Amino acid sequence: MFCKCTMKKKKKPRTEIAAPKKRKVIRLKSKKPSTNANPYVDGNKRMATPPIARENSTMKELLTKGIRLNKYVSNAGIASRRKADELIKKGLVAVNDKVIVEMGYKVKKGDKVTFEGKLIRPENKVYVLLNKPKNCITTLKDERGRKTVMDIVQNASTERLYPVGRLDRHTTGLLFLTNDGELAQKLGHPSGEVRKLYHVFLDKPVHKNHLRAIVEGVTLDDGIVPIDSIDYVAGSGKKEIGIQIHIGRNRIIRRLFEHLGYKVIKLDRVIYGGLTKKDLPRGKWRYLHPREIIMLKHFKG
Repeated sequence: MFCKCTMKKKKKPRTEIAAPKKRKVIRLKSKKPSTNANPYVDGNKRMATPPIARENSTMKELLTKGIRLNKYVSNAGIASRRKADELIKKGLVAVNDKVIVEMGYKVKKGDKVTFEGKLIRPENKVYVLLNKPKNCITTLKDERGRKTVMDIVQNASTERLYPVGRLDRHTTGLLFLTNDGELAQKLGHPSGEVRKLYHVFLDKPVHKNHLRAIVEGVTLDDGIVPIDSIDYVAGSGKKEIGIQIHIGRNRIIRRLFEHLGYKVIKLDRVIYGGLTKKDLPRGKWRYLHPREIIMLKHFKG
């Protein structure tokens, strides 16, 4: 099992690394998928229809009889319906440049809805989480004909998806893909500080002095490597490390350990911005649940 990273940067390094008796753990291995596995599975609950289908039904409702304003705001990914009611009451939502505070107001075809002055609409935006396998390229198309992440998620949407960030060919784990450019830019920007937790497998035990050095900040050719937390993986003989970072520099974890004299045998991203690999086998993908989309849109590192 994987121990939650507990060593955080301090002004003075502590003299020893000791695991507390009770620690939160993260399971690294997914359960075997059932024979009737459904790509729309969300955790242990099955969604009757994928988010794309639900959005299309929303557009149909809008074009025919109109749609309640709180539902419109929610389907635009701003907040839940209950929270949307609060935003409407505060006067943050306007229809055709007129602030609406009336509960039950219906948006009709051709109406222009804004939230805090920005135009919003329930477009067919798609949000996909992939558990990337090894020997797979994080790119839209590979000139050498190698397998890409887009080959795996090609049936997820008719919209063109883009990976947010990158995982190198040999790194496995969570990769987020979407056609929501604004969200992708927010998560990909350094100021977003999206926290990512990696399980690192090394060729030999890591000395505690090197662990302290990483906490204090190791300097590479492109600058100091800031980390959020780091610790040994329980029962690994100190050859496996859990490290949490929020920067996205190229091959940063591999270069960090290589600089200290270690070889990374395997690297797996187990958490991305609060999203985990639970019930998501290697090489499989799923749609994000609406609450997960909202979480990412309001994510604060």
